[in-house]
Amino acid sequence: MCVFCKIAAGEIPCTKVYEDEHVLAFLDINPVTQGHTLIIPKKHADDFTQCPSYLVARMHGIARKLAKHYDGILKPNGYHFLSNAKTAAGQSVFHVHFHLIPRYDATDGLDFAFRGTERHKLDPATQKKLHL
Repeated sequence: MCVFCKIAAGEIPCTKVYEDEHVLAFLDINPVTQGHTLIIPKKHADDFTQCPSYLVARMHGIARKLAKHYDGILKPNGYHFLSNAKTAAGQSVFHVHFHLIPRYDATDGLDFAFRGTERHKLDPATQKKLHL
């Protein structure tokens, strides 16, 4: 059983901030900012590409609810809502989870930047193939 399954089952303690029959949200034990929260489905799926869409949507809705709640308590200036899917993206726990990370300023503990370049652009034929 994975560590997040054990947390969802109550075998490992956590600081819960939200729970219902399908989803659990708890404070990260190694937060990058104050209020860094993990949102997980109680049912195991390796990453969001393997998780049922209704659960991904539910976790997103809970993140919105928590962000609005945190606004009045933590007073961040913004949020990141993200999930690392698979090793190449930095996933280290292979149970789908979303990070809700309150942002305060450029020195708050998270260095996150997009650094796109021309070499990352797709040719028109490949762009066309991506359309569903």
